[in-house]
Amino acid sequence: MPSNIISSNIPDIVIGRLPIYLRALTRLAQEGREVTSSHELGQRLGISSAQIRKDLSHFGGFGKQGTGYQIGYLIDQLKQVLKIDREWEVALIGAGDLGHAVANYRGFSDRGFRICCVLDSDPQKIGHHVGKHVVQPFADLEKVIAEYDIKVAMIAVPAQNAQEVADQLIKAGVRAMLNYAPISLNVPQGVYVQYIDPVVHLQRMTYYLD
Repeated sequence: MPSNIISSNIPDIVIGRLPIYLRALTRLAQEGREVTSSHELGQRLGISSAQIRKDLSHFGGFGKQGTGYQIGYLIDQLKQVLKIDREWEVALIGAGDLGHAVANYRGFSDRGFRICCVLDSDPQKIGHHVGKHVVQPFADLEKVIAEYDIKVAMIAVPAQNAQEVADQLIKAGVRAMLNYAPISLNVPQGVYVQYIDPVVHLQRMTYYLD
């Protein structure tokens, strides 16, 4: 969950479902489809068609009764809503095993994001390649953030270092962070954090197992 409430009248849980709709619509477009319905999207996603219609209604009328949604148009509209009709430069902090995996992941560039730099405080990592990037010193963070006008960062450092990294990112002007470290961050209003901790999700699932 994000650490702050988004300052709008639209519930954050609705915003959180929009990328899921966008992903499903993109798959439909790749299958050569031009039109879909809330019923079909609901079947694919396990979300009620009424919920999908209600979510989309927050942003305008994207479909017509009985004819459904034009997939290409809805994709374009959702990209505008999510502000990914442009490419966001992203800083990756941490050049360890996780940082290597994130830097080499190819799923960012065609979905609105580009890792433009990798930084680390370990002298043994600085100057080495992580993916296509040369690791830069974390001490240069403010200069690098300003150079690329970065507003988004990913934190892939040990938990004990994550809060200090977040503090420095905020000071440098970053306003959105994806945190892979297994710790909750304290951030001021207007800074948004999303968390990725596989263990938390595994623990949630094992509750349901016999």
